[in-house]
Amino acid sequence: MAAEDQASKLRELMRSSRTARTIAVASGKGGVGKSNVAMNLSILLSAAGNRVALVDADLGLANLDVLANVAVRANLSHVIAGSHTLEQIIIDLPSGVQLIPGASGLAKLADLSEFQRAQLLRSLGHLEADNDVIVVDCSAGLGPDVMSFACGADHIMVVTTPEPTAVTDGYAVVKAITQRRYGGHVSLLVNMATNRHEARLTHQRIATVARQFLGQRIFDAGYILADPKVPEAVRKREPFVLAYPRCSASRCLAALAARLRSGESLVGQQQGFFRRVANWFA
Repeated sequence: MAAEDQASKLRELMRSSRTARTIAVASGKGGVGKSNVAMNLSILLSAAGNRVALVDADLGLANLDVLANVAVRANLSHVIAGSHTLEQIIIDLPSGVQLIPGASGLAKLADLSEFQRAQLLRSLGHLEADNDVIVVDCSAGLGPDVMSFACGADHIMVVTTPEPTAVTDGYAVVKAITQRRYGGHVSLLVNMATNRHEARLTHQRIATVARQFLGQRIFDAGYILADPKVPEAVRKREPFVLAYPRCSASRCLAALAARLRSGESLVGQQQGFFRRVANWFA
């Protein structure tokens, strides 16, 4: 019995010491498909055998539950209030992804009391022992919450479209990240591209300026072609990689998921993600 207890404690120690790899999905403006990318990418990474948690870190306009067509009984605001544990709000999606629903209308992370913030980040920290990958859907824009969640991740994926306003706002995100001296992997995903050439030009435009004026390297995360099946899936409240797995958008995102699975950008840091987030408020 003593040997079994010792083995059990050892397994628990190994679980608690494991640090999940983290991807923060960010954008300079709304309407570029950021949340849709986060949801569908999480599903593809889960399908490849990873244990994946998807955190809706948009504390103002959380909407991943709508994209997944699931009912939310409790969310992060209840964890902060102490009425629910993190385990009680987690939604196990049919795809295998663990969804942590955000809280629409919740005060900014920076506006919470030190106790409330610690309570939230401590609870979320348990995800790192139970998952291989954590995908964080950040709020759109450059707010302190966005930068704190993003800069705590191993990999920040900035989502943009070829539209000039989206490109400008995408560069603004890169600039804000650089000013915080982020040391992780920054990539750009061009969504709703007309073709591959347009996507490459969009990446080149931002990457060249970032290298010249910020000294920041922006990796190419690829592109997702504009596809009528994507808004069709949204209207059905079903992730497009499940509703239309052979559509062009699904194939594009599958190529990115394959690159992430094999690339160095998913190598986790020694210090936990949510501890790094907390450090921005120390």
